[in-house]
Amino acid sequence: MSSEKTHDDHLEIVPAKELDDHTSDALRTERELSTRDAIRAYPMAIFWSLAVSMCVIMEGYDTILIGNFYAYPEFAKKYGQYIDAHGNHQLSAAWQAGLGNCSGIGCFFGVMLNGYLVAKWGQKRVLVWALVVLSGLIFITFFAPNIIVLAIGQLLCGLPWGIFASSAPAYASEVLPMNLRVYLTSYTNMCFIIGQLIAAGVLAGLVHRTDEWAYRIPFAIQWAWPAFLIPLLSFAPESPWHLVRVGRLDEAEHSLRRLQRSSANVDVKATLATIVHTNKLEEEITAGTSYRDCFRGIERRRTIIACVAFAGQVLSGSSFAYNSTYFFQQVGLTTDATYNLNVGGTGLALSGTLVNWFCLMPYVGRRRIYLYGIFSMSMILFLIGILNVWTSKPSVGMTQAVLTLVWTFVFQLSAGQLGWALPAEVSSTRLRQKTICLARNAYYIVSVISGVLQPYFMNPTQWNLKGYTGFIWGGTAFLTFVWLFFNLPETKNRTYEELDWLFAKRTPTRKFKHAVVDLPQGEEGAAFGV
Repeated sequence: MSSEKTHDDHLEIVPAKELDDHTSDALRTERELSTRDAIRAYPMAIFWSLAVSMCVIMEGYDTILIGNFYAYPEFAKKYGQYIDAHGNHQLSAAWQAGLGNCSGIGCFFGVMLNGYLVAKWGQKRVLVWALVVLSGLIFITFFAPNIIVLAIGQLLCGLPWGIFASSAPAYASEVLPMNLRVYLTSYTNMCFIIGQLIAAGVLAGLVHRTDEWAYRIPFAIQWAWPAFLIPLLSFAPESPWHLVRVGRLDEAEHSLRRLQRSSANVDVKATLATIVHTNKLEEEITAGTSYRDCFRGIERRRTIIACVAFAGQVLSGSSFAYNSTYFFQQVGLTTDATYNLNVGGTGLALSGTLVNWFCLMPYVGRRRIYLYGIFSMSMILFLIGILNVWTSKPSVGMTQAVLTLVWTFVFQLSAGQLGWALPAEVSSTRLRQKTICLARNAYYIVSVISGVLQPYFMNPTQWNLKGYTGFIWGGTAFLTFVWLFFNLPETKNRTYEELDWLFAKRTPTRKFKHAVVDLPQGEEGAAFGV
């Protein structure tokens, strides 16, 4: 039986009016479900979301690994291009920029490729095969005899990392109920932090080694994750939204039953009816499911918001304040102090994520958290720049270093997490994977540009701006704040169908939070009057 015939059979079994009744019941149940009840009803959905998001640990690990290797004595001795005035080996600014951006370029193409692969094969198959491919590519970085081979290895490893980064939030948003989706989509960011924390600890522990294993061991640790995740994710359920989009409704129902607790008071058929109904509505109001369609009609607004929300992570100053060991070194801190502060900063990032989960997200809207956060980060960066006037005083360098840690904490309270969650929420379900891919690539494009510029800002043989770099990133953070103030809508406590209605009606940004959504039934509702 073809997938098209299966789809038609289900539509015949569930008439339009009954489908609307099922949808209304499921939407009402989802809205009334408390966070505690949702956790009880969807334990396996939470488990599999956590498992898929763990793939992102490897990208977070590499992000801090390569950026902090520049100040790493044995790495600089192996791959450096010159010796500075203090007799230390250094990578040139050009190679810092090139090596630091290789994985980002690879991620860019991996993300674009993922948009096509997932549409054809689904999240599960693509993730498992990406892990298999990554296992082989790590050999290149581990055995790299020179910096050119290392750069090629980083570029190729970026392909599966890009797949992980764009699949994890999409999968979480499609297997969880409304009031859990922000926690599990933002958990992707926590996995990013966990990877960075592991890398920071490994670097701090190996910094005094005087042989090649000082930098080879950190590369080798990357093999641990595919070895654990490949057998685990082979048993993961496919996203029911993907199965509905390709007409495999029987499999979608089976997937939903695997994600929900059998004893929970949740009607699987009603949930499936909601997915089918929302998918049909979006077929009416969207032109198609290609990348080009993400920029057509009402989808353009949703895509741009998603892109700016993700790119805001870099525009808020992460290239400077987050990966700051090289900055610590340039302001005169010792190697031990540099790497201990790096571990402390990553620990603060992890605590910031938990504070946000328990103290902010349940009570405060996404818009307010993001806006307050990015404004605060811009002020911190401006203060770091101002303090650079008095760098002759020994305490100023440490003060600037502490401020970067404060910035890290604020970043994880706001843009660090919501940059992952918002693209999954503002996108339409039929274009979600591609919208997230475009948003993540907006992040990578800005990240590559900042990665090229940042070494020139900091390198003593180039512009040597040191703390004055805070003025530059403080300016980009403030401009991002201004744009988001006028364009970032509130998505908290909105179902996907309600968000479709709000965007289709071209609801003004400031009215999203309190707008009354009147979802019509039947064919008239399918097009939302547009």
